[in-house]
Amino acid sequence: MAQIYLGTGGFEFIETRKYWYIIGAAVMLACIATIVFRGFTPGIEFVGGTQMQMPAEGAAGEIDPDEAGEVVSEAIGVEPSVTQLVGSGDAASVQLRMETLTVSETDQVKSALFDEFQPVGVDGSPSEVAISDSAVSASWGGEITQKALIALVVFLVLVSVFIALYFEKWMAVAALVALAVDLTVTAGVYSMVGFEVTPATVIGLLTILGYSLYDTVVVFDKVNENTRGLLNLSRQTYGEAANLANNQTLMRSINTSLTSLLPVLGLLLIGAGLLGAGTLKDLALVQAIGITVGTASSIYIAVPVLVDLKMRDQEYRDQAARVYSRRGLARRGAGSQGDEAPDTGDDEVLSSEVRKEKAYAAAASVPARTPKRSKSGASPSAKPAGKSSGTPTGKSSGKSAGRPSGKRGR
Repeated sequence: MAQIYLGTGGFEFIETRKYWYIIGAAVMLACIATIVFRGFTPGIEFVGGTQMQMPAEGAAGEIDPDEAGEVVSEAIGVEPSVTQLVGSGDAASVQLRMETLTVSETDQVKSALFDEFQPVGVDGSPSEVAISDSAVSASWGGEITQKALIALVVFLVLVSVFIALYFEKWMAVAALVALAVDLTVTAGVYSMVGFEVTPATVIGLLTILGYSLYDTVVVFDKVNENTRGLLNLSRQTYGEAANLANNQTLMRSINTSLTSLLPVLGLLLIGAGLLGAGTLKDLALVQAIGITVGTASSIYIAVPVLVDLKMRDQEYRDQAARVYSRRGLARRGAGSQGDEAPDTGDDEVLSSEVRKEKAYAAAASVPARTPKRSKSGASPSAKPAGKSSGTPTGKSSGKSAGRPSGKRGR
């Protein structure tokens, strides 16, 4: 935990990315299969219809939602599409949803429900006023759907342009891949649970998309900092710098996720579970799923995808080759000391490391200056064996020292 907090945990997110890709693909396929074969439960706001709601407590005791559906079917010959118990305790109520009814049909259903169950009103006595109804047209639901899709498309386009301009194009692509995973998994889990899709669900979905992008941008900013001037260095590859950024921001991602999940779980468990607020249930569930999936995708999907995209560029492949070549030379030699990756976030350190790398490359390109030895092993500057010092080859040394040959001294 101390290493995670300090950012020195050294978890290999990039080296093991193939396993995360496989896990992510399996989860997405399961979610897609659930969406295709099971589908969603659209709320009345999207399909239109009439909804009736009454307290779950009647004069004879607790009201069974299935029995209430049978009463409606007998009264007007229309079977409710949804009969469910929402909330708990004193806030519990029976909710019935059916196709759009006329005013007379609505009155018939209310009378039949009151005669059968006599739901208790707020004053503690049976009252037909305790049965409420609301009608929504299908056209209004279609308009909401259209606006939600437009908002989603505009959101994705603006985010892509922002990331591409602020960072680079490959980071924008990686962020969109992570967003696609978040959308698919969140929608799949929502389909598995069977909760109704309401306007609150759409709002929650757009909220978690923003959260997921926030977490991704934080990690990308650290990656960008760690890879400044990387092409001029040969200490670490792009993947290693990105993996370091993931470790350095891991604790921040965990803390952000936990502090975001706690109030959302409060909405889900207390607001929806105890108080029976259905809108809070729709909003809290999609946010809880999205925050969890968004944090995981930022760490295990966004950064690995970014590394794969960056390594498609020849310049980064060449830089990685130089890194491995330098390490190979170090292993064959006595080993290098103090060869840790520099802090490229500091301009002075980065400039110093770039100068060292240029000097290293220049020294490596200078040819050897050691004189070549002859086959006998003697140095070219060595004197021939058997010759006297200062005596020309092939001449006699019998003359007197210091007098020219054949001349008298003066």
